[in-house]
Amino acid sequence: GDPDIERAYRTHWVSPELSEAKRRRLADRQAKPPDLVVVWALREWTCTSCSGTGEFLFMEDAGPLCLGCADLDGLVYLPSGDATLSRRAKKGSGLSAVVVRFSRARGRYERQGVLVEEEALQLAEQACLEDEEARRRRRGRAEATRAEADVGFQAAFAEAIRREFPGCPAERARAIASHAGARGSGRVGRTAAGRALDAEAIALAVAASVRHIDTSDDELLMAGVPRTEARERVRAEVRKILDLWRSQGAGEAPASGTDGEGRSGDQGLPQQSSKATARASLKKVPQG
Repeated sequence: GDPDIERAYRTHWVSPELSEAKRRRLADRQAKPPDLVVVWALREWTCTSCSGTGEFLFMEDAGPLCLGCADLDGLVYLPSGDATLSRRAKKGSGLSAVVVRFSRARGRYERQGVLVEEEALQLAEQACLEDEEARRRRRGRAEATRAEADVGFQAAFAEAIRREFPGCPAERARAIASHAGARGSGRVGRTAAGRALDAEAIALAVAASVRHIDTSDDELLMAGVPRTEARERVRAEVRKILDLWRSQGAGEAPASGTDGEGRSGDQGLPQQSSKATARASLKKVPQG
């Protein structure tokens, strides 16, 4: 053909911004011989050498060959799905082939897996298992480290609650800290302000606990009262409890403790119980 056209097709252009290492990798990839390709047969076929057939065929100029005639019958099939396993098995195999299958829906050949030497596959599987065990140990160590950090943070959060609200029972402070500081919860204790033990973040966590445990807020919500209206109804009660906990000295014992679920008793709260308050509040809910 025309020398200029031949030269144009042989010329490869690369970006001048590529580093020397990237240029070497690109050159190595271009110089690497193409993979052997084995086709997953979709219709009946006959080997041009031995007249046999099979699930896979290898195409040559003379026609399709079975794996035996193509000297590929000593390989085992590894389906796609685990990229690391496939890469290691193919790298460790002296002879390998890519398996493709024609997709009628997409009108193209799609990769299905690789044919590799059985010994290479076994070594690759062992390496992957060792990696998984190492990752499992690393995850265990990381989880233990995070758990220790969470315990320390929640203890510091509980201490900060007791400093801001000395009247809050110690057990209740620990429960609030555990709830607000749970990892992945997105609650106030996991915010930047909460982790910095900001006074406002601590007050928000305590107020949320008081609202849900010591007032009728949950009952109002279950009765269909809008959230903003329910909060407004219990706002004064929440403020009263917070002020009481702030004013009590650290050495004062609370009027009563909490039950097993963290729900408080009198504890210096208004004489009307939470359930009684809930019933009184529910009477005001308009009936649909």
